[in-house]
Amino acid sequence: MAELKTKKNDASVEDFLNTIKDEQIRADCFEISTLMSQVTKAEPKMWGSSIIGFGQYHYKYASGREDDWMLVGFSPRKQNITLYIMAGFDRYDELLAKLGKFTTGKSCLYIKKLADVDKKVLKKLVTESVKVMKQASQ
Repeated sequence: MAELKTKKNDASVEDFLNTIKDEQIRADCFEISTLMSQVTKAEPKMWGSSIIGFGQYHYKYASGREDDWMLVGFSPRKQNITLYIMAGFDRYDELLAKLGKFTTGKSCLYIKKLADVDKKVLKKLVTESVKVMKQASQ
C-alpha cells in the first residue's frame, strides 16, 4: 500500500510564506493562516513542501488503511490560493452563495485573492467544516 507523500513536518511556515513574491498574495496567506489558527486553535504546520495545515484528524479507509490529515489548510499555488475544506461543499450551498468569487473541486476552494470573498462567510465555512471533521473522527 502506498504511503502518503504529504506529511506534517517541522519546516517554518513563516519562512515558506515569506518566499511568496506577490505582496498581496503573501499578505492574504498570512491572513488566512491567522483565520485558520483562530478557528482550529492550532498552530500552522507545514504539510509537505507547500501546504499549511491546522490541526489533524485520523481516518480509516474501507480497505483498512489508516492515516492522519489536517482538519483544514491552504496552499499558495501559481493560479490561485487553494483552501482545503476537508468536509467538502455538499452541505454549504447557503454559505457558498454568499461567499463571493471562487471555484471548487472536491475539497478545494480556489480563490485568486482574499478580497474576492467575504471574510466573515469564509470564516464560517472553515468553522463549519472543522466541526464536521472533528465529529467524523470521534
